[in-house]
Amino acid sequence: MRHDLHMRLGKAIAQGAHAAIMFLIDRLKQRPCTFEESEWIWMTQAMTKICVRVDSEEELLEVIEKARAAGLTVHGVTDSGRTEFRGVPTLTCCAIGPNEAEKIDAVTGHLKLL
Repeated sequence: MRHDLHMRLGKAIAQGAHAAIMFLIDRLKQRPCTFEESEWIWMTQAMTKICVRVDSEEELLEVIEKARAAGLTVHGVTDSGRTEFRGVPTLTCCAIGPNEAEKIDAVTGHLKLL
């Protein structure tokens, strides 16, 4: 989540929720709809989510690029700007995974908790 945007709490929560569900929406659009074992475990057990922060759009883009390079599923969220950001579409956050914690931690483990 971008900390530099100083989003209202409700806005930040909504953006994180958008990011978290994008994986499932994209997968459900596929025909046939299939899930890897690690994804199925995540959906049917703990559904663990860890919220960390970055301090700029550049830093968020670096995290996204590093996650993709590591072969992880990444979904960025760009807000339309209708309620904040003066009408300017703005990259607010991303979701990485689901995948094994060790793989995600290799990309995000250095980031501060939100």
